Amino acid sequence: MASFLDYTRTHVEQAASALGYSADVLAALQKPKSVIAFDIPLPLEKGETRIFKAWRVQHNDARGPYKGGIRFHPDSNLDEVTALASLMTWKTALVGIPYGGAKGAITVNPRELSAKELEAVSRSYVRKLVDVIGPKKDVPAPDMGTTPQIMAWMVDEYSRLVGHFEPTAFTGKPVEIGGSFGRDTATGFGGAVVLREFLRSTKQEARSKSVAVQGFGAVGAAIARLLFKDGFKIVALSDSRGAIYHPDGIDVEDIVRVQEERGLVNNRPCSIEEASGGKCRTISNQELLESDVEILIPAALENVITEENAGRIKAQVILEMANGPVTPGAEAMLIKRGVEIIPDILANSGGVVGSYFEWVQGLQRFYWEEGEVMGKIEKIMVKAFAEVARARAQGGQPRSKSGRGSPSQGLGGFWREASYRIAVGRVAEAMHLRGWV
Repeated sequence: MASFLDYTRTHVEQAASALGYSADVLAALQKPKSVIAFDIPLPLEKGETRIFKAWRVQHNDARGPYKGGIRFHPDSNLDEVTALASLMTWKTALVGIPYGGAKGAITVNPRELSAKELEAVSRSYVRKLVDVIGPKKDVPAPDMGTTPQIMAWMVDEYSRLVGHFEPTAFTGKPVEIGGSFGRDTATGFGGAVVLREFLRSTKQEARSKSVAVQGFGAVGAAIARLLFKDGFKIVALSDSRGAIYHPDGIDVEDIVRVQEERGLVNNRPCSIEEASGGKCRTISNQELLESDVEILIPAALENVITEENAGRIKAQVILEMANGPVTPGAEAMLIKRGVEIIPDILANSGGVVGSYFEWVQGLQRFYWEEGEVMGKIEKIMVKAFAEVARARAQGGQPRSKSGRGSPSQGLGGFWREASYRIAVGRVAEAMHLRGWV
């Protein structure tokens, strides 16, 4: 079975082929510039020492410093980190911000560590990487399992090692030490903007459309709250341990309150009236994916929609807020049925756009109010969507100024293909201008 990394490379290969790039250029686009692997020994408070594997993959910096999150998850592996680093390269290129792509991970479950242990492993990670990260080299950020507090520890450790306070070395920090207003909701906000623009472009009424959101973490909760506020009918929500479904719609703000109090989305009790009518009920994450909704938003893990369950997907629009939630085989089946899939490198790129503005503010030591930050994110997301929509309609990309590439015409207009054609073309052009290819 193909891996997440295989799928990512396939998308790049298809785009490079459509743009007429040679095998040498494709190889340069695919290969990470640097892969750093190491172990982190952690003495635990109870006496034993555990050893965690860790990585930082720096994929491409032709367009600017490496950029990408740090994931704390026990199932992380090098292939996954490499795929995610590649995706960051294409996201930053697609939305037109001056970054490259990178990703990091530690094979740790943060829930199993005390605050002191979590701080220790975070600082150890920075000590291993201090020479290859920094504001003009590689700017890490939070990802799955990491938080603003972890970024604060990492900023402090980096600053201690370089001899001066350097908050711009990381993004996703608390506002009190140089973070940006709006950064915590930027990914969800960007996804909501992209969905709005998609519905406008297809002349669909947004209000009252039924939506299922898989994954009620920071990203899923943010977009669910925004869509709920805008009049969408959120009928299904889930976390890692279960889901709830209500055909008449769920009060998302109530779910946020319940989750904060109890830690579980599906611990929300149904009223006697709802239960007796069979309306409000708990379901599995798989049932959520296959629920009868107009818009499905996978916001959890990769490869959740496969050839095995694609035939049971009922949604007509899939907004990929997770990275790689739909496999290529499943995508082909869904597209044949007319399902619109808005790809991850467009849909969830609001997060890195928010990080970019945090970085810019930090470099200037000048900070904006939340409304100004969100307005700047919205402007970039609207522009990126419009560019993808045009490329999709054309079926190809204009020839680059360098003359490299001979784009195919009449390829058909799939959102992912169009997104990758733009992103890969921009990175290849930067590499050519710098004399790399």
